[in-house]
Amino acid sequence: MNAICPKSKVQSPKSSRPFVFVNFAMTADGKTAFANHHFAPFASERDREHMMELRATADAVMSGARTVDLNPTTLGTGGKKYQRQRVKRGLSEHNLRVIVSGYGSIDPDAEIFKHRSSPILILTSQRAGERRLKKLRELAEVKICGEKEIDFQLALQWLRTEWNVKRLLCEGGGELSGTLFHAGLVDEIHLTISPKIFGGRSAPTIADGEGFEKLALATPLKITSLKRVDDELFLVFKTCRDPK
Repeated sequence: MNAICPKSKVQSPKSSRPFVFVNFAMTADGKTAFANHHFAPFASERDREHMMELRATADAVMSGARTVDLNPTTLGTGGKKYQRQRVKRGLSEHNLRVIVSGYGSIDPDAEIFKHRSSPILILTSQRAGERRLKKLRELAEVKICGEKEIDFQLALQWLRTEWNVKRLLCEGGGELSGTLFHAGLVDEIHLTISPKIFGGRSAPTIADGEGFEKLALATPLKITSLKRVDDELFLVFKTCRDPK
């Protein structure tokens, strides 16, 4: 039987923003890292390849500041193999890199700033303050997208109109993706389930933060792909939201 997506509102027309897809590996108990939020690779080499393959389809890759600060991530392409894939698709050789921080509290010594292969964009709010904003502008292009918190509809529209971002890959963390889910701005989810248990009530998941309080408000999904590789499951869901 085919699943029928319940009707729900979209927060902004897709034509005015990028197609947003998120990618996560999680344990069988739904955790994406340990309770201290430090990430240790726990999925397979195939999952890492999958991540790079997805990056090779995106105009930009986005991550939250905590993920960038606590991990040696660069949000880069992963090497010549994936750069060639990008060029074959008509994309630029390197994807744009987007960091999200409402307070602008990003470590200037983070690994990502040591790799200048492509532009780095920082989305923040007025709460960052002038001193932090000045330092951030020395590291990257900075866009203020709200007064007290980031307006992601505005941010995504800016990425679409000013940087021609048509496909935006979000790689977490859970606070960022949870906010995007809450705003109805996620179109597709790629999820790898790894056969491990982390536990921990404060361990991050794919959607942390405020969350929904009623079942009727929850993000409805439809599974579009399921593949098993050894003991891992690779799943793809689309969000079921009707355009206005």
